[in-house]
Amino acid sequence: MISRRAVENPEIHRASPAPDGYSRTPGTGRAEELAARGRTDGAAALPTGVADANLPLTLAGVPLGVLDLAPVPEGSTAGDALRATIELAKRTEDLGFTRFWVAEHHGMPGVASSSPPVLIGHIADATRTIRVGSGGVMLPNHSSLVVAEQFGMLEALHPGRIDLGIGRAPGTDQATAQALRHGGPDEFPRQLTDLLGFFTGQWPENHPYSTVHAIPGEGNGPDLWLLGSSGYSAQVAGALGIPFAFAHHFMPQNTLPALDLYRKSFRPSAELDKPYSMIAAGVICADSDAHAKFLAGASALSFLKLRTGRPGKVPTPEEAAAYPYSDLEQAFIEDRQSTQHIGAPDTVIEGLSHLIKQAGVDELMITTQTHNPADRLHSFELVAAAARAQSPS
Repeated sequence: MISRRAVENPEIHRASPAPDGYSRTPGTGRAEELAARGRTDGAAALPTGVADANLPLTLAGVPLGVLDLAPVPEGSTAGDALRATIELAKRTEDLGFTRFWVAEHHGMPGVASSSPPVLIGHIADATRTIRVGSGGVMLPNHSSLVVAEQFGMLEALHPGRIDLGIGRAPGTDQATAQALRHGGPDEFPRQLTDLLGFFTGQWPENHPYSTVHAIPGEGNGPDLWLLGSSGYSAQVAGALGIPFAFAHHFMPQNTLPALDLYRKSFRPSAELDKPYSMIAAGVICADSDAHAKFLAGASALSFLKLRTGRPGKVPTPEEAAAYPYSDLEQAFIEDRQSTQHIGAPDTVIEGLSHLIKQAGVDELMITTQTHNPADRLHSFELVAAAARAQSPS
């Protein structure tokens, strides 16, 4: 069993296998399998029913996935947003995207994705082969036992298709976090090792939870990823020998240092014999650079309002274009958009290809927020078509 000490102080951890029974495919060559398939189980990547010759969608040699927040547009409802996310998952599966993850956020009128396991269940039922997961479950907000039971049930219902991305940020404001929490960030090491124990059924001698069983989580562990936007999570993921996903879309200045820490901290495990990483990038693709820039104004204004204590639903691009930005607000938006990929297909593909090569990651996840769900879907369709055109035949 991986010790709490290894999670609290990842630099002290040395090569040791992951707990028996947690990894479905022990042994070496794991990273090669991941890179080839864009998924982490033994099945073929995207079998029949997927468009474009049944091949996973790749760019610069790495599989592409989707991260979605179920954005709620002004004039719409949370129910509309959740149904639009499910439809997006179905369409991106057909396009060949290999993963579809949903985030956890609370108390935000413009984000309907507050309960990843509930939404994941609906998405997995509506799709056939795409891996579905959390990006992520914010572990301090939950009981480790409940998370193990929820994701064990999802894995039992959809074997080989469920990813559990774990984060330690609250995903909300301080007051909401206080209302949610089972423990603060300092409890994360204990919660993470407890979660692993509930999935494996293995505990240190005389552990208080040794007689507690997470049913059906025990023996039905999903593929576990650690999410992060800082060096701490990168080091923990490396010490545990598990995949690491970095939030480049909102913390781009930390991307390369965190990935470097992950690789330096990595210790082989039964799950992986070498580091395996993914980043998420913000993308809005349209038929022209100008139209993409226009559409991107909606998410930019939404984020500005969130950061200045005025959260709301996603505004229209027309409202964003007419908004009276101060010089400071305009600079804030320009800085944020400078690390996003906004433009026509050629512009977006060039930027994403450069990012993949610069970061040296094994997978790329794309997150897109527009006011109109049709524009969001069209963005993914354009990216998919352009990526196919770039791939060798």
